[in-house]
Amino acid sequence: MGSAANISTQTTSPGIDGARAIPSLVDLLAPEVLADPYPLYRRLREHDPVHWDPYLHAWVVTRYADVITVLHRFSADRTPTPGQLMAMGLTAMTPVARVMVQQMLFMDPPAHTRLRSLAAKAFTPARVAVLRSQIQSTADALIDEVAGSGKMDLVADFAAPLPAIVTANMLGLPASDHQLLKNWSADFAQMLGNFQHNPDHLNNVLNSLEDMLTYFRQAVRQQRVSGTEGLIHSLATAKIDGDSLTEDEVVANAILTMVGGQETTTNLIGNGILTLLRNRSQLERLRDDTALMPTAVEELLRYESPSQHTARLAPDDVWLGGKLIRKRQAVIAVMGAGNRDPERFPAPDQLQLDRADNHHLAFGWAAHFCFGAALARLEGQVSFETILRRLPGLALDTDQVVWRQNLGLRGLVTLPVQFEPQPAAHGV
Repeated sequence: MGSAANISTQTTSPGIDGARAIPSLVDLLAPEVLADPYPLYRRLREHDPVHWDPYLHAWVVTRYADVITVLHRFSADRTPTPGQLMAMGLTAMTPVARVMVQQMLFMDPPAHTRLRSLAAKAFTPARVAVLRSQIQSTADALIDEVAGSGKMDLVADFAAPLPAIVTANMLGLPASDHQLLKNWSADFAQMLGNFQHNPDHLNNVLNSLEDMLTYFRQAVRQQRVSGTEGLIHSLATAKIDGDSLTEDEVVANAILTMVGGQETTTNLIGNGILTLLRNRSQLERLRDDTALMPTAVEELLRYESPSQHTARLAPDDVWLGGKLIRKRQAVIAVMGAGNRDPERFPAPDQLQLDRADNHHLAFGWAAHFCFGAALARLEGQVSFETILRRLPGLALDTDQVVWRQNLGLRGLVTLPVQFEPQPAAHGV
């Protein structure tokens, strides 16, 4: 449930030119490139794997081994200060930066270690396994609502609400608030993973942030008293060497968990089903042999990673791929490109559901490896098994899919599908 994140100084695009002499990740703004970014990634990886992007004013790293180096050694502490935002003419984004600077995603040890050690306790494999029956009943209930119609928007009707409900329960929030949480998550995610920020969207983001802060502060105060089981209560009552987290720290990291838990898992489910529908023989194979499900989920994560890239800062002057990266220069590690690196993955553009040795980068690496990975994997496994089992004749119900305008969090706007109408199973 990690996310690619970067507050950029760039507010305008230099324009998209399919024949651009200097390749740039800004080209992802073109719908045809966003729909299939892998040729662009391949061009960068083969011709300039450690590439200075003059439009983003950042280094772009696309080889698997180099991405690991960046994720392992470079600094995640990259949120601009209010003074830096003022100098860039982005003072309006200061409220967002104040929240992000307290989120573990943007911290280095020891501050990162302090927060992560507490949050990770809510996502251990043993605790996540207990949620399987709850995830299964939620998945079946969502399918029940559409089974008789023979059609659905797989994103709106399933991939979005399922992780929203699961995340609400994990945080100790009312499941009935899942739509509210989803709306806030979608707004906040606009600040994560995009190189530029549309000023027209900023007011919505700031309004959502204000509402979220009010909601989560109330939840923290209530759970300190009520003892409701969940991550918010765990963070709010935790002691670290006798020290407690501040309310602002609890709120900021509850928001991070909410957004990460929803956006990446929604994209995993939507991207995964689209990938299977485009690889029909693999879909049928998985439907016939569900023992493949664990390795299939890993391959779907590799093949269409929900989180495509993340930003870091060079801790010192560093040589990488024959290039000198100066201290505090921005580096964009493109996990989506590393996951298609033929030096690491044989036939990387082929979907192989039984692929062995699949140490992909979809959940990041090292200290910032996604602490919710076990939960995301379980949600993916339950979702794919339920959809394939309960919706025979599943097929795309559109000639063209549309990808979200979020360059780092890769997912679909909608995914219309059709299938043979089925009676509701009532959770069976």
